[in-house]
Amino acid sequence: MSTYAEQQVSPNQSTVADVLRILLAVLLPPVGVLMQVGLGMHFWLNILLTLCGYIPGLVHAIWVIARK
Repeated sequence: MSTYAEQQVSPNQSTVADVLRILLAVLLPPVGVLMQVGLGMHFWLNILLTLCGYIPGLVHAIWVIARK
Protein backbone atom coordinates (compact mmCIF):
# COMPACT_ATOMS: atom_id res chain seq x y z
CA MET A 1 0.00 0.00 0.00
CA SER A 2 1.45 3.39 -0.96
CA THR A 3 0.81 6.79 0.49
CA TYR A 4 -0.58 9.76 -1.39
CA ALA A 5 2.85 11.46 -1.40
CA GLU A 6 4.43 8.45 -3.11
CA GLN A 7 1.73 8.44 -5.76
CA GLN A 8 2.39 12.11 -6.51
CA VAL A 9 6.13 11.56 -7.09
CA SER A 10 5.81 8.51 -9.34
CA PRO A 11 4.25 10.12 -12.43
CA ASN A 12 6.80 12.94 -12.47
CA GLN A 13 9.72 10.54 -12.36
CA SER A 14 8.14 8.43 -15.07
CA THR A 15 7.60 11.47 -17.29
CA VAL A 16 11.20 12.62 -16.93
CA ALA A 17 12.44 9.12 -17.73
CA ASP A 18 10.17 8.93 -20.80
CA VAL A 19 11.44 12.30 -22.06
CA LEU A 20 15.04 11.09 -21.69
CA ARG A 21 14.19 7.87 -23.54
CA ILE A 22 12.57 9.83 -26.37
CA LEU A 23 15.59 12.14 -26.63
CA LEU A 24 17.87 9.11 -26.83
CA ALA A 25 15.51 7.54 -29.38
CA VAL A 26 15.84 10.62 -31.59
CA LEU A 27 19.62 10.18 -31.60
CA LEU A 28 19.66 6.38 -31.78
CA PRO A 29 16.24 4.72 -31.91
CA PRO A 30 17.37 1.27 -30.68
CA VAL A 31 18.86 2.77 -27.52
CA GLY A 32 15.52 4.27 -26.48
CA VAL A 33 13.77 0.97 -27.11
CA LEU A 34 16.47 -0.95 -25.25
CA MET A 35 15.98 1.27 -22.20
CA GLN A 36 12.21 0.78 -22.35
CA VAL A 37 11.81 -2.95 -23.02
CA GLY A 38 15.25 -4.56 -22.83
CA LEU A 39 16.56 -7.13 -25.30
CA GLY A 40 13.15 -8.31 -26.41
CA MET A 41 11.37 -8.60 -29.72
CA HIS A 42 10.74 -4.86 -29.99
CA PHE A 43 14.45 -4.11 -29.65
CA TRP A 44 15.41 -6.42 -32.50
CA LEU A 45 12.52 -5.19 -34.62
CA ASN A 46 13.70 -1.64 -34.04
CA ILE A 47 17.24 -2.57 -35.11
CA LEU A 48 15.81 -3.98 -38.35
CA LEU A 49 13.59 -0.95 -38.95
CA THR A 50 16.46 1.44 -38.26
CA LEU A 51 18.65 -0.43 -40.75
CA CYS A 52 15.87 -0.05 -43.32
CA GLY A 53 15.70 3.66 -42.62
CA TYR A 54 16.05 6.13 -39.79
CA ILE A 55 12.41 7.30 -39.90
CA PRO A 56 10.78 3.84 -39.51
CA GLY A 57 13.09 3.10 -36.58
CA LEU A 58 12.34 6.46 -34.98
CA VAL A 59 8.57 6.07 -35.35
CA HIS A 60 8.69 2.59 -33.86
CA ALA A 61 10.90 3.74 -30.96
CA ILE A 62 8.59 6.60 -30.05
CA TRP A 63 5.57 4.30 -30.32
CA VAL A 64 7.17 1.73 -27.97
CA ILE A 65 8.09 4.42 -25.44
CA ALA A 66 4.76 6.28 -25.61
CA ARG A 67 2.46 3.24 -25.42
CA LYS A 68 3.38 2.74 -21.78
